Amino acid sequence: MAKAKAKKATTSNFSWEGTNKQGKPLKGVSTAMSIEDVKAQLRKQGVTVKPGKIKKQKKKKSGKKITPNDIAVFSRQLATMMKAGVPLVQSFDIVGGGHSNPNMTELIMQVKISVEGGNTLAAAMAEHPLYFDDLFVNLVDAGEQSGALETLLEKVATYKEKSEELKKKIKKAMTYPISVLVVALVVSVILLVFVVPTFAEMFSSFGSELPAFTQMVVGMSEWMTSDGWIAGVIGVGIFTGFAEVKKRSRKFNEKLDELYLKAPIISGLTHSSAVARFSRTLATMFAAGVPLVDAMDSVAGAAGNVVYKKAILNIRDEIAQGSTLQSSLSQRPELFPNMLIQMVGIGEESGALDAMLSKVADYFEAAVDDAVENLTTLMEPLIMSFLAVVIGGLVVAMYLPIFKMGEVVGG
Repeated sequence: MAKAKAKKATTSNFSWEGTNKQGKPLKGVSTAMSIEDVKAQLRKQGVTVKPGKIKKQKKKKSGKKITPNDIAVFSRQLATMMKAGVPLVQSFDIVGGGHSNPNMTELIMQVKISVEGGNTLAAAMAEHPLYFDDLFVNLVDAGEQSGALETLLEKVATYKEKSEELKKKIKKAMTYPISVLVVALVVSVILLVFVVPTFAEMFSSFGSELPAFTQMVVGMSEWMTSDGWIAGVIGVGIFTGFAEVKKRSRKFNEKLDELYLKAPIISGLTHSSAVARFSRTLATMFAAGVPLVDAMDSVAGAAGNVVYKKAILNIRDEIAQGSTLQSSLSQRPELFPNMLIQMVGIGEESGALDAMLSKVADYFEAAVDDAVENLTTLMEPLIMSFLAVVIGGLVVAMYLPIFKMGEVVGG
């Protein structure tokens, strides 16, 4: 779907002093592109500005980072304002003025100024791709063309909320085991660097040979104390290298995504989340009246997995050549489950494809929730066993010589 291009609006904050129609003195701060724009805004509000009392403020880096949840709330608030009959430009003032995050307020004011300059809302949002992606802009564009902008904004808000909820569930599944492993690593390093050397000094006065396990741990402690920084540098290098390769290499990301789909423990979670995204995004786009072929581009971008993205783009090409969505999906049973294929077939025959896809999305989002719980349940005993072996092993290694000495004394 074509998007209008426009010059990006650059706004600043201006402090001003003036009087209202009753002569009461007023002070405030307005966001605009120039002093003339501030004067025009205040004139509309019945404020007379005192000569020379409008000053441009220096920009300060403050406020929280703008999150997808902020964008979702903004969409829902804007839809509510428009449903109440509030004009679009005034809606920006109301929504932006009541926001607690200055960065979000500035973004809203930039969109407002662009709209006041004659751009469509979709074109104004397209100037900020970091916050409004292609899917968002396409849906807003469809809403403006169909005259149902407030309805489409509500759909966008719902989509954003569902997507963020899905991401949180997946992050939850990954964060818990990683955090526990990091804690185990830190505790192990502390034991090896600070605790084991103290025991080693005490053991040196025993005058007898230490158990093999204890010798191994003492050796690890000595190496960690003298050359442990090498392991730290290697670890940081591996982590940094992995992050850089992941950021820059498309082939590496493809292999990684393929691995996610085949890994024994997380493959089910990966498949379910990708199918849920596919179904939710396509349902939202189709309900907005976006043609199926055009919608597939945004759906592919929202899939969250390169393997699914490639498959969806191939499906788009097949649909453009006359194939049905059900037929194209059925050729890829390893990616798209039978339930999705059957529901899509029913939706295409009944003319209720968006409703069927929404039901599929609900089902697989619930499946993701179950997979996260099952994964957490499975990981807990494994992690506890790992901690028992690593931390417990270090403790046992330190006490073995003491037990051995006790046996000798007792004998």
